[in-house]
Amino acid sequence: MKYLPLDSRLFIENRKRFTKAMEPGSIAVFVSNDHWPSNGDGLLPFKQNSSLYWLSGIDQEDSMVILFPDHPDPKYREVLVLVRPNELKEKWDGKRLRKEEGTAISGIKTIVWLDSLEALLQQWVHLADNIYLETNENDRKSSPIQTHAYRFIAQMQAQYPLHRYLRAARILADLRAVKTAYEVAVTQAAIDITEKAFRRLLGFIHPGVMEYEIEAEILHDFLRNRATRPAYSSIIASGDRARILHYVFNNQECKAGELVLMDFGAEYGGYAADLTRTVPVSGKFTPRQKEVYNGCLDLHNFAKSILKPGITLEAYTERVGEEATKVFIKLGLISKADVKNEDKDNKAYRKYLYHGISHHLGLDVHDLGPKQTPLKEGMLLTVEPGIYIEQEQLGIRIENNIWLTKNGNKDLMKNIPITVEEIEGLMKAKK
Repeated sequence: MKYLPLDSRLFIENRKRFTKAMEPGSIAVFVSNDHWPSNGDGLLPFKQNSSLYWLSGIDQEDSMVILFPDHPDPKYREVLVLVRPNELKEKWDGKRLRKEEGTAISGIKTIVWLDSLEALLQQWVHLADNIYLETNENDRKSSPIQTHAYRFIAQMQAQYPLHRYLRAARILADLRAVKTAYEVAVTQAAIDITEKAFRRLLGFIHPGVMEYEIEAEILHDFLRNRATRPAYSSIIASGDRARILHYVFNNQECKAGELVLMDFGAEYGGYAADLTRTVPVSGKFTPRQKEVYNGCLDLHNFAKSILKPGITLEAYTERVGEEATKVFIKLGLISKADVKNEDKDNKAYRKYLYHGISHHLGLDVHDLGPKQTPLKEGMLLTVEPGIYIEQEQLGIRIENNIWLTKNGNKDLMKNIPITVEEIEGLMKAKK
């Protein structure tokens, strides 16, 4: 890992939170992600199962976490499973965790090698009435790929057909959505790295630069500041390409007079930052670009002001939509007649703002969290309204990361330049 070691108390407390929510007489088993092949004998970079990481901090393939709080022998109430180190394999692929290292990271004292697990797991399962296993229940994604987690479920159900199986994802969705202060501190580290990269870009962007050159500067700053990787594929979209929400080709020239929309974030200690800024390639907004940008910023600030514990994402989106309608009328994008005659299921403002305003953020960029139930203190979300105008070949989005607190919220990106004046001033000063 590139990041500095995290405090194992984070993972110890997370396991306590999970086991407290388990039904009596239950065992929970979490497996690592696959190490996916690419082509030939190549492998894609390994990315750990977020929930296993949340419970243990272990970022290594072929690992497992087993929780059995009612086991009669205390040493088997928490078990970390690791692949046994192999001297020959390590000459090719590098060092794997030793038992003492696994304990230092996770706080789990009982370590079992994977090749000796089968007999032990059978004994533990026979003592349990219920088995918690995890599936991917993120509403934004379904996958036809049979991942390790789903293959393991099939294996367990075939071997232990009479046990009662329970969904770990139901518990994790509630627990992972509410961030502890330490989780937010780790996220802030990812945000601070992201800020450094953005400030670097303000002195780098110029007419004629390629989108991929901007992406390269981001990656350079991430790695030199201990980020593990980008938290997601960076979007560097200049000109009309900014209207493509998930544009990742990043292969075109940024031209004078255009804006460039940059949506990127560092991953640090497993936690993601998610920033979007839109800046003028030439260093100065045109009057119309400034007008639309400030309209988007007004909408951003309004959304941030109402994102508090107690509101649902549905109600929040409805109120932001009402404000967007007012902003878009002022910008001349829609008329009062358009609003009067709008389809209630496809409101007039949706022509220029066709995505959600906020999503949960954490170990995953689109993290687990509720949509229909009220938001809670401790949740971490983005605020990212945009304005996309096809007839003007213009796209603007402004995104910050917001932690919900007892009395409102805290903007974790408050130090990152956001106003027209800040952006223009820094771009001019660094030329």
